[in-house]
Amino acid sequence: MAILTYREALNRAMVEEMEKDPLIYLMGEEVGHYQGAYKVSQGMLDKFGEERVIDTPISENGFAGIGVGSAMTGLRPIIEFMTWNFSLVAIDQIINSAAKMNYMSGGQFPMPIVFRGAGGVGGRLGAQHSQAFESWYAHCPGMKVVCPATPKDAYGLLKSSIRDNNPTIFIESEVLYGTKGEVPEQEYTIPLGLADIKRKGTDLSIITWSRALGFAEEAAKILEKEGISIEIVDLRSLRPLDEQAIYESVKKTNRALVVEEGWPVAGFGAQVAYLIQKNAFDYLDHPVERVTQKDVPMPYAANLERESLPNAERVAQAVREILR
Repeated sequence: MAILTYREALNRAMVEEMEKDPLIYLMGEEVGHYQGAYKVSQGMLDKFGEERVIDTPISENGFAGIGVGSAMTGLRPIIEFMTWNFSLVAIDQIINSAAKMNYMSGGQFPMPIVFRGAGGVGGRLGAQHSQAFESWYAHCPGMKVVCPATPKDAYGLLKSSIRDNNPTIFIESEVLYGTKGEVPEQEYTIPLGLADIKRKGTDLSIITWSRALGFAEEAAKILEKEGISIEIVDLRSLRPLDEQAIYESVKKTNRALVVEEGWPVAGFGAQVAYLIQKNAFDYLDHPVERVTQKDVPMPYAANLERESLPNAERVAQAVREILR
């Protein structure tokens, strides 16, 4: 089993898919000569050339639109946003064009496009560059939304996303790019919409995704010393959502806590809590609770940023209050 960083796993997935299919190309700011803002596309320009690894100006709305148009003509673009914060400039192309084209054309125009890049919060990047937007995109029908937390999942899910004929929002945690993990050396894919039980337990289910998985795992270790057994469900993709995995876990533990990086109001965790209370209500011994980022723009100051973010101790304390 190879040990790869999160960014190396993403790079390997793109390279392997582009070697197989000449219709796939990568486009975005600094993806070529600079090899990616976070070096995810390292070596790809030399391997595939400037016709398939395309540097663009700072023009998110423009190159996202080119991607949509080229997908309509049969190509399979991978569009990289230097950060998902900049995707807001292109949100009309993503939501009003990519997400709806197949539906509005009566199936005449499949939309095999992946929008990917760095997302999530933290790193003292301030209010405009430190935001978790998966709830925004998961809100809109017509797209798939993927949020991997480990190198193994990042590799398998990105390959599935590239092969999918629907527009896919693939949000990579910028905090996780340097993290390492085991990745099988043989090729594999992970189906979109399949959650993973990252830890088995009996007292409470934590439902989470992306970087927040780390907070949950750290909290579970703290609570294990107190005799509390936590089950962790990593959703991995929000659309499609593996509802059955959530219900099966809650039926076993009878308590649920949703942990996410984003803001609380209308966050995706609210949708998960609604589904649990609608479809597994009889199994609950306590209302579903949530741990989220504080409901403020992200502060720049390090001490205030730490106060705003969810962390393992906040997760552990929420669990203790549920079990009290």
